[in-house]
Amino acid sequence: MNKKKWIAVTLAALTLTSAACSSKGGDSSSASSGTPAAGNKEAKPQLKSLQIWQKDDYNTYPVAKLLEEKTGYKVQYDMLPQDKPQDKLNLLIASSEPYDVITTNGGSEFKAIYADYAKKGALTDLGPLIDKYGPNIKASVSQATLDAAKVDGKLYAIPTTAISFSGSSLMFRQDWLDKVGMKAPTTLDELVAVLKAFKEKDPGGNGDKNIPMTIKGDDPIVVNISGAFGLANSYNDVNGKLTPRVLDPGYKEYVAFMTDLFKQGLLDKEFGVNKDATMKEKFSSGRAGVIPLHWADVPTVADALKKNQPDAKMAYAPAMKGKDGKMGISASSGFDRISFIPKASKHPEEAIKWINAKLDKDTFKLMAIGEEGKHYTFKDGAYMPILPIFTDERNQANNFLMGVDEKNYPTYWQARVRKDPRLFEAWEFLNVKQPAEMRKVDLLGISPFMPEYSKNIQQLGTMLNDYTVKLIFGAEPISGLEAFQQKYKAAGGDASFKEVNDWYTTLKK
Repeated sequence: MNKKKWIAVTLAALTLTSAACSSKGGDSSSASSGTPAAGNKEAKPQLKSLQIWQKDDYNTYPVAKLLEEKTGYKVQYDMLPQDKPQDKLNLLIASSEPYDVITTNGGSEFKAIYADYAKKGALTDLGPLIDKYGPNIKASVSQATLDAAKVDGKLYAIPTTAISFSGSSLMFRQDWLDKVGMKAPTTLDELVAVLKAFKEKDPGGNGDKNIPMTIKGDDPIVVNISGAFGLANSYNDVNGKLTPRVLDPGYKEYVAFMTDLFKQGLLDKEFGVNKDATMKEKFSSGRAGVIPLHWADVPTVADALKKNQPDAKMAYAPAMKGKDGKMGISASSGFDRISFIPKASKHPEEAIKWINAKLDKDTFKLMAIGEEGKHYTFKDGAYMPILPIFTDERNQANNFLMGVDEKNYPTYWQARVRKDPRLFEAWEFLNVKQPAEMRKVDLLGISPFMPEYSKNIQQLGTMLNDYTVKLIFGAEPISGLEAFQQKYKAAGGDASFKEVNDWYTTLKK
């Protein structure tokens, strides 16, 4: 489908699209002028930047004011919704909403969306602009990183590299474990025993509203549990081939295990319709005993839980082993964020100048961790946050990043993970106290653009998630798995598998 037809079809289906979820709901015009930086008398246009969701208004967050002062650009920040941000993003791109910069998450799904936009001609080629206006970008972001973001040989985005770590695991109500006289499980059998105790002994006192474990409907392949079946990542090595989960022998066993939990009433009967916020609310309100949780969400969830149940405690489970000793929790690699300039931007050159100014070494450090003696201290090679001002003024600074100082940011980042003792404890448990072999690096995070894989990943991922939910609910029989696998292969699974493994073969050499 060509670009014009793609846009026309999208608009016809929706008739009207609203602007992104603006934090302020203010004027979306890009015509007003920003405030020049000190000593810079040249008036700069106001820019529009679309960001990933965060709980605070970007426009009033202290980092926004700092960047305006240091770069001279006034920016109107809008953000994507927390749930299904890709749907909103597709609408905005299709309707040519004039954002000057758009930043999304950098995971496989969004890498695929970005590549699709680039191939449809919806994005600006940044190569010439960076050559002309981006010396700080070139100095900060490695050529290897930029090359990995290229689509058909051209650079359409500035990637923000990820710091590799395991992000999520199963979080348990520790006080529930204490009440039933058990420890956090280390095997799947122990997990079943704990969930049965949560159901039968009802340590939360919830009666018929008691939920031993809850998950969300758009992520039915649950972290940690999936690792015990060799399914830690979306593609895993099976006999020397990177294999998607649905074609992995462990998938059928995983589904059987989760289906059994559901039948026994150990898994939330409403999980299929749970959104992320719903799942967390069931845990923080005291109704659920276990949820998959990212360590970055630990303080927020802990605060909500404490408010509802002051004596509540929670703790991560270690990586659990399956019957054959398999275990693992996915570890990030590749891109944390991707920032691109749509063709609809009114100020592409100014947008690159703004990003370049943000990557001035001193400005970048101020943006990322603040001022020494005010926001952090530096001693014995470690950055330590000064609280509470670091949390108040830099807690969400990472959401303003568009490329990073790759040499220094991993060291600066130490301050971020130490800003809350609970945050550091959760991160440390998964990434320091757990054995290194537990962390299974997502190899596709470092893969170059692959046309077939990128074209198919979103559709195939949705197919697999929907099918997995139906299997667990009992709406589809497991006897139909082979037929689904053939459907999956025909829908792009075979082409993606070949392309991924053509690349994987070169990686292993």
